[in-house]
Amino acid sequence: MSVSDTLINTLFDGRYRILRKLGSGGMANVYLAEDEDLGRRVAIKIMSDRYADDDAFNERFRREAKAAAALSHPNIVSIYDRGQADGTPYIAMEVIEGRSLKELVLARGPLPVDQAIDFTKQILAALRFAHRNGIIHRDIKPHNILVGSENRLKVTDFGIARAGASQMTEVGSIMGTAQYLSPEQARGAPVAASSDLYSVGVVLYELLTGQTPFNGDSAIEIAMKHVNETPKPPSDARPGIPPELDQIVLRALAKNPEDRYQSAEEMESDLDRLDAGIPVSPTTVAAATALLGGAGAATAATQVIDGDAAATQTRVAAPPVTTPPRRPSYPPGYGYEQPPRKRRRWLPWLLVLLLLAGAAAAGWYVFTQIQDQLESSKPVVVPYVISLEQRLAVNKIKDAGLTPVVKSEPNASTKEGVVFDQNPDASTRIAKGDKVTIFVSSGPPQTTVPDVKGMKVNKAVGRLADAHLKWQVKRVYSPTAPADRVLRQDPKGGDRVDEGTEVMLVVSRGAEPVQVPNVVGQSQSSAESTLQAAGLAVAVNEQTSDSPAGTVIDQSPGAGETVAAGSTVTITVSSGPETATVPNVVGDSRQVAEQRLHDAGFRVNTVFQDTTDPTQEDIVVDQDPNGGSQAEKGATVTIFVGRLVAGNGNGNGNGNGNVGGGG
Repeated sequence: MSVSDTLINTLFDGRYRILRKLGSGGMANVYLAEDEDLGRRVAIKIMSDRYADDDAFNERFRREAKAAAALSHPNIVSIYDRGQADGTPYIAMEVIEGRSLKELVLARGPLPVDQAIDFTKQILAALRFAHRNGIIHRDIKPHNILVGSENRLKVTDFGIARAGASQMTEVGSIMGTAQYLSPEQARGAPVAASSDLYSVGVVLYELLTGQTPFNGDSAIEIAMKHVNETPKPPSDARPGIPPELDQIVLRALAKNPEDRYQSAEEMESDLDRLDAGIPVSPTTVAAATALLGGAGAATAATQVIDGDAAATQTRVAAPPVTTPPRRPSYPPGYGYEQPPRKRRRWLPWLLVLLLLAGAAAAGWYVFTQIQDQLESSKPVVVPYVISLEQRLAVNKIKDAGLTPVVKSEPNASTKEGVVFDQNPDASTRIAKGDKVTIFVSSGPPQTTVPDVKGMKVNKAVGRLADAHLKWQVKRVYSPTAPADRVLRQDPKGGDRVDEGTEVMLVVSRGAEPVQVPNVVGQSQSSAESTLQAAGLAVAVNEQTSDSPAGTVIDQSPGAGETVAAGSTVTITVSSGPETATVPNVVGDSRQVAEQRLHDAGFRVNTVFQDTTDPTQEDIVVDQDPNGGSQAEKGATVTIFVGRLVAGNGNGNGNGNGNVGGGG
């Protein structure tokens, strides 16, 4: 899949909403994203397309995620998640609102001495934790160190990190950045914790001076300078730097790893001494002096024997050997008689030689005994054995002339059989034969998985955190469980697992939403069947209308809206048109009858009916519908009104005028 800017505003791997691009690196792009499952912002590091099929880069990417995920420290960027989306590896990590240490130096130049020391201590704190967990970073440089709020540093990019000592060469090339490589990295030799500390020395040099100790036109040229050239003290480039700080930097930059700091704690201790106004350790002074003087220089004729007395032993040149002149030989008769040859007495000389040999042997014996005594009482340096396997650590302590004591303890961040702490600390000088206690991991401590099924997700996560477990949340629709309830967990409650194990929580999103069907115009029974078939409940209201009784005239929610399954849809059913009681207007005058009917909501149809009865003239004699009956409002009521006509001559005035006028 593509990892270009077309990712912005998309949902990556079904979980991460990509917001914007933060930057690009050698093998990956980094984006700001919103984790929609946990509701937090993360940085997503996604491998570039051109490396997706490269096994070496895939392995490096996997190694970065694995190495950093095992480290939880305030000065190390946290890894939240890692995986693949359509074959593209990615890492979800903590978002740091800030810039890299390199950008800070480029913007400001050399930092104040106290700030440079504080930043270096934070880097050392991160490395101390990583080294104790068996991780060598191998690419410490200001580009990989982020400056967050309140000047909190975060070490990132464990892309070429390895567990323990390892070769730097990878696929025929040297990994790392030339300006910050240790000499052994430049040679492709095995690296250890001291290699990271060399890089820290380069970073501190740059923080103090604004430049690295070695530069050149090519990476090879710079690498060769790391191997062969002596660095200048930082104070040469920036006057005013304390001599003790020069010595700390120069010891960190020693060519031989054994001459450098052997642990982050040791270097941090010297920086603490500097802060407190106390002289740095004599070892640091000696290492810095040796580096500036050139290690391996030829020694003078006088050699200094190591020891508290600092006694000297001088080689004295032997006097030149001269050959005695030969006695001349005279021929016979020359005038002198040759003296008779004397017999040599060799026995006394043999005795002298034997006495001298015995004295020499006795002297040599006494000398060796004294040397052995001096050697046995000479303090030895405690070796650094953290992150080594138990067998290697024990052998290294024995080789130093010390007695190893092994204690096994559980440790969450160190694999079984590896040393995670030691006492005394490395570089401490103690008497030969003294005990060195090493603490060997027996594996992560165990814990019992709490049963969180049925709990709300927030409470469940709290229970897992209390048990020192990690978690991952997967949300699914459930027709029965309310939202945010835990449906399942793996491992299940009651299982015994290692602390730090990830527990998968399957959490309900609630019922899956459904689309409300359109039931307006259907009969009540038909509408109820349609809604119930869609998984919805039905409520019924009645309302008069012009629609036929029993017809659905409205619904809420409306058709097409999305609601949770089981939600109630209210339908409004017509009860038919509104009715009213027809007033009885028989006997009223036409004008009064029409007014009463209009007031009651009816229309009026007036029909005149001939009558000879003068009393019925303009009087309602009948109506349809009859008074007192029910009729739709707005319906027409017909009234029959008398209209006087000439009579038939019988003189009584009645005629037929009352026909139909009963009402």
